[in-house]
Amino acid sequence: MGSLIGFIIAIGSLLGGYAALGGHLTVLWQPWEFVIIGGTALGIFIVGNTMRTVRDTGRSIVEAVLGNVPKRQHYLGVLEVLYALMRELRSKGRSDVEKHIEDPDNSEIFQKVPYVAKDPEMRAFICDYFRLIIVGNARPHEVEQLMDEEIQTIAHERLMPYLALGAIAEALPALGIVAAVLGVIKAMGAIDQSPQILGALIGAALVGTFGGIFLSYGVVAPISGKIRTVRERQLAPYILIKQTLIASMNGAVPQIALEYGRKTIPAHQRPTIDDVEDEVISSPVQAAAKPGENAQRSAA
Repeated sequence: MGSLIGFIIAIGSLLGGYAALGGHLTVLWQPWEFVIIGGTALGIFIVGNTMRTVRDTGRSIVEAVLGNVPKRQHYLGVLEVLYALMRELRSKGRSDVEKHIEDPDNSEIFQKVPYVAKDPEMRAFICDYFRLIIVGNARPHEVEQLMDEEIQTIAHERLMPYLALGAIAEALPALGIVAAVLGVIKAMGAIDQSPQILGALIGAALVGTFGGIFLSYGVVAPISGKIRTVRERQLAPYILIKQTLIASMNGAVPQIALEYGRKTIPAHQRPTIDDVEDEVISSPVQAAAKPGENAQRSAA
């Protein structure tokens, strides 16, 4: 919604100011100038990027416009899964944890947190490093270094649309000049016409320069920046997972390990310690993760 409001304000101010200066809005309607600019930019974009990046750019634009970033409940869901797995490992042993990380599609721990269950990349990230913990030979600092490298790789892949659109934003002013030059060439072919006709043709050509600059700095560059912001915020759960697991490997009990992870959550979305206690440690996921413990309590 914020992106839509911003574009309305920008375009309204642009066209409204032009009209207030006495300009005729119909002069700006030069669709073929925009076809030259937009079509050339699209072709260059496809040539310069893989089809995977092209498709991912479409998804990233939708995510940017909708503001698709992790919310407070998503972070709590990640903490729930980590806490359940860490408790399983401490209280029951490796074999009980292996059934969850080897078959997360049928694991009650993963399936009760849709945010994690529906994200195969995040789910694989969690399972891979729990496997390393189960093996028991990996040192915490080695695992932390490996996590940092993988997160950096994930970040590079997810920011490819930002880089690709940034390159197009830089090229658009030049493409606008190309469209303007083509318009001037057309105008020069009508040099023997009346000043009114010649002026209209030159004005139409100059719309190309205007279109290229506006599309660059007023449309593509802001969307590219928003994609970067959204994609970087989507990486925050990976940092949470890393800090929680490293704390656990260094000997912290699950409750304390969660606190290490909680501190990495952005401040405006960070749940309190009481929230983690109520919604994570006492959540239904934990009840499913420790049926033996609940049975012992009932017998007592």
